[in-house]
Amino acid sequence: MYSRTELAKKYLSYLLHAHNGKGHGVHSPFVFDFIIHVLNDKKKPPEAKMIEQYRKELLANKHFIEVEDFGAGSALFNRKKRRISSIAGTSLKKPKYAQLLCRIAKYYHCQNILEMGTSLGTTTAYFAICNPDANIVTLEGSNSIAEIAETFFRIKNLKNIRLIRGDFKNTLPEFLNHNPKIDLAFIDGNHKKEPTLKYFNLLLEKNHEHSIFIFDDIHWSAGMEEAWETIHSDSRVTLSIDLFFLGIVFFKKEFMVKQDFTIRF
Repeated sequence: MYSRTELAKKYLSYLLHAHNGKGHGVHSPFVFDFIIHVLNDKKKPPEAKMIEQYRKELLANKHFIEVEDFGAGSALFNRKKRRISSIAGTSLKKPKYAQLLCRIAKYYHCQNILEMGTSLGTTTAYFAICNPDANIVTLEGSNSIAEIAETFFRIKNLKNIRLIRGDFKNTLPEFLNHNPKIDLAFIDGNHKKEPTLKYFNLLLEKNHEHSIFIFDDIHWSAGMEEAWETIHSDSRVTLSIDLFFLGIVFFKKEFMVKQDFTIRF
């Protein structure tokens, strides 16, 4: 994991070298459309207030829970007991990015959505409200965290979410064995190189031309940067978009030449 200073330097370099995010000078019609209609669409879904109120409640919740942590995030803590507010402060995607994920799923009509890393459920909820007809499966390793998220889903009547508990190394293969395809996968559960690449290769067995894979924190560590380099360089990936905190890959066969973009967001 990079230090805050190292990460800040990398982020500054990203801002200096990334495309300005306004669409000017982008020669790919698909990416231009993505920038204009997805990346820069600032409209919030009406239900966003409900999710953001839940976020505020989590950030104010000082209760401790016992947490099982199977991922690299465990380096952030030295105790199994954690405050809910601390978990919310470090693991939840900021509204800007959670709402972007919501827009991506909605704009590209993703019906079968897999999220690896439910955490307390805010991003999962965004997927659900933006895509009420979609089937959303979310994987979470910690029972106590999953319990909080499931309670929220139940209270808010988010019926298109199925949460599966357990270690990804067990739950992901089992899920894939019983599901024919994935339209969108959001990988946000284990910020280590080898597991990330393993998930990528497993997910590839269920992808199709219109699938979208989104990886969280691709510049979080040297290992994650190496994983991202391997992923977006894969011959099956035809387009990649680096947003610094998120990496997005597409598999569309319509692109005659492989394209890699770094865009400011």
